[in-house]
Amino acid sequence: QVQLVESGGGLVQPGGSLRLSCAASGSIFSIYAMGWYRQAPGKQRELVATITSAGTTNYADSVKGRFTISRNNAKNTVYLQMNSLKTEDTAVYYCNADSPDTIATMIKYWGQGTQVTVSS
Repeated sequence: QVQLVESGGGLVQPGGSLRLSCAASGSIFSIYAMGWYRQAPGKQRELVATITSAGTTNYADSVKGRFTISRNNAKNTVYLQMNSLKTEDTAVYYCNADSPDTIATMIKYWGQGTQVTVSS
């Protein structure tokens, strides 16, 4: 019941910046938290940043001080501002929404992903 669409990925040089956007639709009222994950080739999907409906944020240690997650509730959109990008940040970035079902079991919804490539 929740659909997520990411945008904003692309190719950027080391030290550059990108801003990712994730627009949510469907049963938006039920969303507890949203976030960004990433997956590099041959690696597990890992958490990058999360934000709750109340605005509480959390970041992976590898991106603290460089990335900022924010949300615009009126637009039902979550953003990830990525600064000082490193080659290690290259991955497919996925938007995530956590939403409970009718028996309070948390369900993770995923966007289709957007490629971020950091290369000189």
